[in-house]
Amino acid sequence: MTYNPEQADRVRNALARQKGLSERKMFGGIAFMINGHMCCGVINDDLVLRLGNERTAEALTEPHTREMDFTGKPLKTMVCVAPKGFRDDHDLARWVKRAVGFVRTLPDKK
Repeated sequence: MTYNPEQADRVRNALARQKGLSERKMFGGIAFMINGHMCCGVINDDLVLRLGNERTAEALTEPHTREMDFTGKPLKTMVCVAPKGFRDDHDLARWVKRAVGFVRTLPDKK
């Protein structure tokens, strides 16, 4: 797997003001970390978000979403959003804000 660098730049821009931000190659794509926790990322053209159990279930009711599943076992705390679901910057920012909101509830990793 790879990731779309243009989509990654869009996510990077949406996260630009976040404290504790870092990047890491993960899941065959790129992950954006906040205080050591995976927050969101890009795999191929898809946006990947860490939302937690409850928020993931809620997000899966929205169009252009699916469970994150690349090993045959879905990750219950993460969701993939197809490009149609974050076509404009407003939609992308809305998704990223949800992931940041969840990750900010987690204790910082050392």
